[in-house]
Amino acid sequence: MSDHSDLALPEHQAVEEGAPLVGGGHDGDPSAPLNLGAVYDVPVQVSAVLGHASMQVSQLLKLGRGAVIELDRRVGEAIEIYVNDRLVARGEVVIVDDRLGVTMTEIVKQDRK
Repeated sequence: MSDHSDLALPEHQAVEEGAPLVGGGHDGDPSAPLNLGAVYDVPVQVSAVLGHASMQVSQLLKLGRGAVIELDRRVGEAIEIYVNDRLVARGEVVIVDDRLGVTMTEIVKQDRK
């Protein structure tokens, strides 16, 4: 079994100037600062959803090279940005050099359950 003691946060950790702060310290106080340095290297999956389409399997099997699938979004309409399958923002498609990118235009706040 591996030792994960290096991931534990000290009981009273000093917060560096400019470090991101999030509520939820050790005493349960939501206004207490917590340094997130321990989670900076945790990988997350980011997805940008351009739109959706539904079709029957028979239609899908007829698709070939050059086929166009019409999505449910209009040109210029905001796309959805998900982190680990959770909607976190909306944005717009941009071109960066010769690649596609996404710029966030709205952060989506969701109530925790």
